[in-house]
Amino acid sequence: MADTSTPTSLPRHLAAELLGTALLLAVVIGSGVMAERLSSGNVAVALLANTAATVGGLYVLIEVFGPLSGAHFNPAVSAVMAWRGTLPASRLLPCIAVQLLGAVLGAWLAHGMFELPLLQWSAKVRGGTGQWLAEVVATAGLLLVILRAGPGKAASLVAAYIGAAYWFTASTAFANPAAAFGRMWSDSFAGIAPASVPGFVLAQCAGAVLGVALDRLLSGSPRP
Repeated sequence: MADTSTPTSLPRHLAAELLGTALLLAVVIGSGVMAERLSSGNVAVALLANTAATVGGLYVLIEVFGPLSGAHFNPAVSAVMAWRGTLPASRLLPCIAVQLLGAVLGAWLAHGMFELPLLQWSAKVRGGTGQWLAEVVATAGLLLVILRAGPGKAASLVAAYIGAAYWFTASTAFANPAAAFGRMWSDSFAGIAPASVPGFVLAQCAGAVLGVALDRLLSGSPRP
């Protein structure tokens, strides 16, 4: 989730986004499975454990893959960066494709580690105006943090924001179309039913637009 002024080669860029997104989903889903198993039915404790693992994993992944691809792991972020010109437009669609693929592979990796069936669909319905509004807020905030983070601060700020948004948003802050896509393949604590994904993705896209608008408003200049 950092800008790269001198992009790496396309294969390395895509490999970084594929691997980073897969590991991010493995962290989110795997920690959810572990948390649910150890929390004895206490949902608050399970969410706290899931949050802590996600914050730590996200920080590390951004630090590791940021120099290679910007560490987007998120189609909404990649689309905004392409619009701003910091991601070559020709790389946008391939980047989104590997992010979606990586999300599915990450779900399967989590299932494999916990000896769960690899192929499954989530039955956890997430929807309604409160959930969709939460995704608008979560994604707008994420983009605003990314766009306004100072040099070298994106990893810590993004991880901290997502950790907070897990708790102050009704949706637990997916804020990422690839995450929503990957999590529908897991009938676990972190899953989302396939029928709920379109509403989340539309809300996330709206949130990304709002985040860009807020950044431009705060900048006081018509920068791209």
